[in-house]
Amino acid sequence: MSEKQASEDRKVTPEESGNHVRVEARDASPLPDDQSPEDRRHAPQETRLYKRRWIIVFLFSSYSLCNSYQWIQYGIIGNIFVRFYNVEEFTIDWMSMIYMLTYIPLIFPVTWLLDKKGLRVIALAGTGLNCVGTWIKVVSVRPDLFGVTFLGQFCCSLAQVFILGMPSKIASVWFGSEEVSTACSIGVFGNQLGCAIGFLLPPILVPNVNDMDELANHIRNMFYITAGVATFLFILVVFVFQERPKLPPTLAQASALTIPAEEYSYRASILRLLRNKPFVLLIISYGLNVGCYYAVGTLLNRMILKHHPDQEVNAGRIGLTIVIAGMVGSLICGVWLDRSKTYKQTTLAVYIMTLVGMIIYTATLGQKYLWVVFITAGALGFFMTGYLPLGFEFAAELTYPECEGTSSGLLNCSAQVFGIIFTICQGKIIDKFGTLEGNIFLCVFLLIGSIMTAFIKSDLRRQNANQLAKEEAEKRMLEIDYGATAQISSQPQTPSSQV
Repeated sequence: MSEKQASEDRKVTPEESGNHVRVEARDASPLPDDQSPEDRRHAPQETRLYKRRWIIVFLFSSYSLCNSYQWIQYGIIGNIFVRFYNVEEFTIDWMSMIYMLTYIPLIFPVTWLLDKKGLRVIALAGTGLNCVGTWIKVVSVRPDLFGVTFLGQFCCSLAQVFILGMPSKIASVWFGSEEVSTACSIGVFGNQLGCAIGFLLPPILVPNVNDMDELANHIRNMFYITAGVATFLFILVVFVFQERPKLPPTLAQASALTIPAEEYSYRASILRLLRNKPFVLLIISYGLNVGCYYAVGTLLNRMILKHHPDQEVNAGRIGLTIVIAGMVGSLICGVWLDRSKTYKQTTLAVYIMTLVGMIIYTATLGQKYLWVVFITAGALGFFMTGYLPLGFEFAAELTYPECEGTSSGLLNCSAQVFGIIFTICQGKIIDKFGTLEGNIFLCVFLLIGSIMTAFIKSDLRRQNANQLAKEEAEKRMLEIDYGATAQISSQPQTPSSQV
């Protein structure tokens, strides 16, 4: 990769054909007119990193934060919303689970749209839907308007479908091979930070007061703040978010972009991914891990209040601790992957530590000292939510050159399916038996996921493609240098007597 300006010897011609850009490269000796498309595809490509890439990934991270904050906005103060809207606890659980349910049928058309229309269209759709959903909630603050507030949450859940699969795609399109894991971690970081704020702010903004009018004012103020932030971010995306850089960041990305649009089939891509055995194992193991995280997050308020009544604010703080620790884990894992490239080893180690953390958290949840629960919940979060970017990046390696949005979409679809199953089952187990049995239920599936991860074959296709592309470029440069040297040597020398 080169940070230098594009040289005059090389030409990049973007042609808008869906999401594909044709990159033409010319070296010192022009390519013959009769060169085949396959030869052109393997010609040396120029790459460049742009400073704007950091603006793109942080903007994405910000609107992902705004959306994920609303996932747990109702659940963490579920007992308050149960009283305000006069509904059952299970109904409030669906305010979180609707995020999971909506994702499952819509992820395939959205990833197809991502392949065809690109990052900018998906970003506009995601932020637009999120903005609409927040304003619908503003007008739903009346005990008889639960259906309206559910509609607003449904719109936000639609927006999530346009957001969750983008981190690895943005990292691949904008960042160099030594930065992709870190960039993906930053993208996931926004989602995690939103969950953290969702655990922290609602219990503070909406205290458990008895007066219904005062309670309505607190809820309305919370919704107004969310709507204002969502509107601001939508405007930023309209004016700032860019589809892709003029020059690709890596040789692997440059090679992928030379594939003509007519050669790409979304259906064939899905079938190839589902025939990829290591990736199928990763889909299931990723779904088990993240599904457990969704269940813990959705039911955290209920679990904490069973052992520590009237501790809604501390329940939110424990959720915050889980996510903040996970954000630190995500960034550390992303930097470690960029340096070590040990994808399978790191993923397996973090998965096993997630299981250990869940066992310790389960054993200490009933302790009368809340500070113990804070510590064990933080240890669980460091590994459980720190696993999220690992799964995305490992999938991108196993499935190259397939679209990262497609592989991420399949991972998230698995997570939503298991999230719904685990949330419903654990909720019923907690109601009938207790929190200990409910958490043991999750530990069993984390053990299964750890075993499956151990059997994933580490086939790092993207890293291999980058290495081969670099070797090919070096080989061609040596051939050019050798040809120029031979041409100079073949020129007649002036006799010394004439000099």
